[in-house]
Amino acid sequence: MDIKNYPLLRVNYKRLEVDNKNYIFHVPSSSVFELCEDSHRVLNKLENKEDLNSDEKEIFNEFMSLNLVGNQFKEKDVKVQKFPAKALVLNVTSGCNLSCTYCYKEDLTSLKNRGNMTMQMAKDAIDLFYNESPDLKNYSITFFGGEPLSNLTLIKQIIEYANDFFGSKGVNIGYALTTNGTLLTKDIIEYFFKNRVDLTVSIDGPEVLHNKTRVFGNGKGTYKSVVKNLSTLLKVYGDRIVPARVTLTRGVSDVLKIWDHLKNDLGFKEIGFAPVSSGENDFFNLSPQEQIKVFEEFKILGNHYVQNAINGKLNGFSNIHRTMMDIHEGRKKRLPCGAGVGLLSVSYKGDIDLCHRFTGSDFKSFGSIKDGLDKKSLSNFLEKRANEKNSDCQSCHARYLCAGGCYHENYIKNKTPEIKGHQYCDTLREWIDFVVASYVKIREKNPSFFDKFLTNKGVKSKIF
Repeated sequence: MDIKNYPLLRVNYKRLEVDNKNYIFHVPSSSVFELCEDSHRVLNKLENKEDLNSDEKEIFNEFMSLNLVGNQFKEKDVKVQKFPAKALVLNVTSGCNLSCTYCYKEDLTSLKNRGNMTMQMAKDAIDLFYNESPDLKNYSITFFGGEPLSNLTLIKQIIEYANDFFGSKGVNIGYALTTNGTLLTKDIIEYFFKNRVDLTVSIDGPEVLHNKTRVFGNGKGTYKSVVKNLSTLLKVYGDRIVPARVTLTRGVSDVLKIWDHLKNDLGFKEIGFAPVSSGENDFFNLSPQEQIKVFEEFKILGNHYVQNAINGKLNGFSNIHRTMMDIHEGRKKRLPCGAGVGLLSVSYKGDIDLCHRFTGSDFKSFGSIKDGLDKKSLSNFLEKRANEKNSDCQSCHARYLCAGGCYHENYIKNKTPEIKGHQYCDTLREWIDFVVASYVKIREKNPSFFDKFLTNKGVKSKIF
């Protein structure tokens, strides 16, 4: 069988070997396929440009159906005309009682000089939010700042209003809030628990690491203030997960040490790490050596995740869990996240921003609560990003799991979020390969893990 007219499309698959079995990661569907002996032999022939036998035609045709050989399917341009937002971020204040040295928020001020959102602004934002997507069954509101707890009175008013607003329409409303933990009290914690507010605590590890960057305005470390409130928080929330969010910066990058402290000493059940590699102040960016070390330690925690999963447990390492979910559901992302589509962010002044990271920045807003959502401008932005053709991403096997990286990181690095980023592509590809292999190990040894801890969709995975 002559294969000269059927080029092999290496950009659409990535080989991997796990436990002496051969697999491919199918890029167009973010799915994993195990290769039987015959399929493995045919793929080897195609890669070596060898002719096939007639009895190998069936396998060749299946490769064609997967777009592994033949002409590359042309991606249809994405059209973004609707904005079915189910998540609203309300930046209730620009003030914070901390002066964290790496903070990216450009509108951040002290509590004395802060700007606070008004209740009328919040009501109008909720009305606009709902009117943009009135047919959903579940909605969420996230309170952000500054430190949102410094405007607790408004948060309580919003919750009371939103409970009535969404309840009258027979739909669900949930809440989330990220806090530095220093202003928590038992009464606040119990109020949030009663009102279904999911809390995330920003904490960067043991005292000596945390206090390097997370400080009060007078320069004093905040660790003791945070930890003092944690035991009450974790006790009241019980089985409800309270994630820890860790920012990894230069000098604060010992992932394993941080994990051990937060997990085993403080009792967090879920921990996520945010490596800083493209901050505006290079002083806080992880060095190249630290980036390598961070991802090597991510793999150690990833192996721990796999062993727990095989034993039917979830270890709470959210960095691998999120990517594992993308693979399990076969996600094919043309945009890196739901910002601007499934999520709207509103500043305390009423500006509608791409996400909370852009609030207060020099990057343009997409309308306001007063004037409405600028759908034309937002569509143009999202379509330009989703349909970009002239980048190295087109040949990357991680392209549909990464989609070019975080808008805000690209904005900091490239001065615009419209250009896909290339901050640490090689490292990210290596991490994706690791997660795919981890997915295979779990699927082979304990497939019930996915139904229990991820979703029930599953990927189109099979042996062929």
